[in-house]
Amino acid sequence: MTQQINWLSILVQCKKSIQEQIRPLLKTLSQPQPNLGIGAGGDPIKQVDLAAENAIINIIKKHKISFTLISEESGIKEYGETPHEHFVTADPIDGTTNLIRGIPFYATSIAVSTKPTLNAIHTALVADLTHGVTYTAQKGEGACRNNQKITPSKTTSLKEAVIGIDLNTYKIPQIAPQLTGLIQETKHIRHLGANALELCYVADGTTDAFIDIRGKLRTTDMAAAWLIVNEAGAKITTPEGKPLNIKLDPKQKVAFIAAANKKIYKTILNLIKPEKETK
Repeated sequence: MTQQINWLSILVQCKKSIQEQIRPLLKTLSQPQPNLGIGAGGDPIKQVDLAAENAIINIIKKHKISFTLISEESGIKEYGETPHEHFVTADPIDGTTNLIRGIPFYATSIAVSTKPTLNAIHTALVADLTHGVTYTAQKGEGACRNNQKITPSKTTSLKEAVIGIDLNTYKIPQIAPQLTGLIQETKHIRHLGANALELCYVADGTTDAFIDIRGKLRTTDMAAAWLIVNEAGAKITTPEGKPLNIKLDPKQKVAFIAAANKKIYKTILNLIKPEKETK
């Protein structure tokens, strides 16, 4: 069944529909927004998030495909007669705060899998919605940026590397001591506010690593980027160096280290202290 569906084409259609659906809403983002409740991921639902999610649902339904949606907004919903054939994991807008504040760094993230687990993802798309850049991957076929094959950087020195670190958390007193050694050795640290895109920056060599050890990020945020990173040839694991084999669920949290190559990955892994060592 999976082989008969051109999922990559469908995800590109989803991206285009999202852009069309959210365009009118962008003009009113500075105005008071309606209260739409709390999404499955725990954040307030914005009109623009809901419009993007509906665009994804409607495009897939248009192709008469049965599927289970795993979304940061609506949670887990089944569509069609055989919804367990395909699982679509989506963060319709990754970086909603950036979008609302006018910071041009936000994306849509969609992954398709045969099971609701990270390692069952076979097709993925992360689209930068402001710069005309789309990252895609299919299992076993490599990763692309605007249809051109991508590879991660060969940078191995932390002094030269650009490293993304997400420190947005109330747990900063616990997290910071684990990262002190890495921060001291790294000259260029960034965090841009849309984790799916930041992972894709590791995949295409724009940056050299991206680290999120907070245990706060949801799998819906990084499911598509996980495949893109792997297919590009970069490395992504737990902060302990183990494979990321987790379920796809809007409530499932994840922590990871993503790095461009084995050498810089090992350097970073050795500098990050386990939480028990910082107590």
